[in-house]
Amino acid sequence: MKRYMLKAMPLVFAAAVFASCESKLEEYNPSGITAESVYSTPAGLEAAVNAAYTYQRELYGKIEGHGLMEVGTDIWTIAASAQEPQLATYQNLISDQTWIRSKMWQQCYAAINLSNTVLTNYLPTVDLPVARKQVLEGELRFLRAWYYWHLVETFGPTHFTLEPTKGIKTTANRTPVETIYEQIFLDLKFAVDNLPATTTDYGRVTKPAAEAFSARIYLTRGKNQEALDYATKVINSYNFKLVPNYADLWSMSNLRNSEIIWAINHSTNLAYNGGSNKANTIYGFDYKTMPGMKQDIPNGRPDTRYMPTRFLLDLFNEKDDARFAGSFKQTWISNNAANIPKWTAANAPNPSLIDQPKFKVGDTAIYISKNVISAARRSKTPYSIYDINDIYNANGQPKDRFHYISLKKHDDPTRLAANEDQSSRDVFLIRLAEMYLIAAEAQLNLGKPDMAAQFINMLRTRAALPGRQAAMQVQPGDITLDFILDERAREFAGEQMRWFDLKRTGKLVERVKKYNPDAAPNIQDYHTLRPIPLTELNAVTNKEEFKQNPGYN
Repeated sequence: MKRYMLKAMPLVFAAAVFASCESKLEEYNPSGITAESVYSTPAGLEAAVNAAYTYQRELYGKIEGHGLMEVGTDIWTIAASAQEPQLATYQNLISDQTWIRSKMWQQCYAAINLSNTVLTNYLPTVDLPVARKQVLEGELRFLRAWYYWHLVETFGPTHFTLEPTKGIKTTANRTPVETIYEQIFLDLKFAVDNLPATTTDYGRVTKPAAEAFSARIYLTRGKNQEALDYATKVINSYNFKLVPNYADLWSMSNLRNSEIIWAINHSTNLAYNGGSNKANTIYGFDYKTMPGMKQDIPNGRPDTRYMPTRFLLDLFNEKDDARFAGSFKQTWISNNAANIPKWTAANAPNPSLIDQPKFKVGDTAIYISKNVISAARRSKTPYSIYDINDIYNANGQPKDRFHYISLKKHDDPTRLAANEDQSSRDVFLIRLAEMYLIAAEAQLNLGKPDMAAQFINMLRTRAALPGRQAAMQVQPGDITLDFILDERAREFAGEQMRWFDLKRTGKLVERVKKYNPDAAPNIQDYHTLRPIPLTELNAVTNKEEFKQNPGYN
């Protein structure tokens, strides 16, 4: 998909929903060119639709988006250098939390306003073929539904409009959740009916992307038959295929693979991305201070922001399930001869090794296990070892937030420098595996656990290590909502879905209390909604109608 660098476009476009919510297109305008003069041309209209995609780059593939959509759940907690830890622990989660305001609220409303403006003021009048207009309208309506879904799930009843807002608006409404979803369904229906089945412009939404997102939305609203119908349509009617080897999903040379239904594409020229993927900075551990190691490109960024809960690691049977090794990094190879430790008289296996390096560059320097490593094995091992009990207490509370098994899905060994925090990795927004699990959950909700098991077993067959396919199969009696959530964790850990999954199923508070000791003491029922940003509440004049969500000051 072509990328339009918005700051290079001399446009004035006031997209404020409230006083602080401004469009990315508003800037100094020495040329006098206005949105009206640009958007009223075919090329300008195309550029405006492209611009509507860009707001999701502020959420997806960014630490803020992971903080809002992955942490504060049952599977991730804070590491040593966590940013905005109140999102992960629910302690002192205030009404003006920065990421909620600047990334979720402002970006989504700015994108909606741009979509509303183009749909209302420009699309009807621009001289383009009808068929092309329908496709562009389908894209804009899909994107409006996408952004409203993020808002309504995050904030509940919230401000809703289909009209463009220009200038500063100081009143707001609290539209019921059901009303907002009615429009989301209408927009998605139009997208399904009018978008093409394929695109040569990678990154644009298509008919199957609209159907896949519809499956997610119908499941969210408890419309299980519709969710099942859309999910199975995507599985059966197009050329999408599960990648045979789960680990290959994350290879930088295989990003545009058969499983990806919709993605944010990034250029290897980072300047073109308008905000590159920074997920490689989120889940790494501090290997650079370890013996035999220094920071380099292949081992990624050692930023210690978020770490897996013990519960997440315990979900995997690594002897059967390839998704564990495909998702996590346990072994680090020495890259620094300068700080390799030497054998001493006290620990050398034999006297001839005294004062000799314990290992050499290219050998294992660190190994982290999700199991218990015996003292006997440790005594014979030259490299550093951390086992599950070194990292977590028995109740799952982390006791070492620097050293832990790291998620490697977002690593990028093609970065040009060890300190580079930007990646050209695409961000997967919807992939085929989700359709199997949506279909399974819908079938379970429809009282058909046998059919649910069939869909899950299709996915687990792909996930099985060679020769372990039979061991990975599940029976109808195994299928519960909690099992499906466990399976979604094994499949999608770190893919910016978990908070919404737990919210959808009504399991957020229950599972955080049960599996996340950092957050368990603080999470309350009202945390299933996030706080309306204080700056927005202060800006509106109808304060009696537009109030804070319950529980927040």
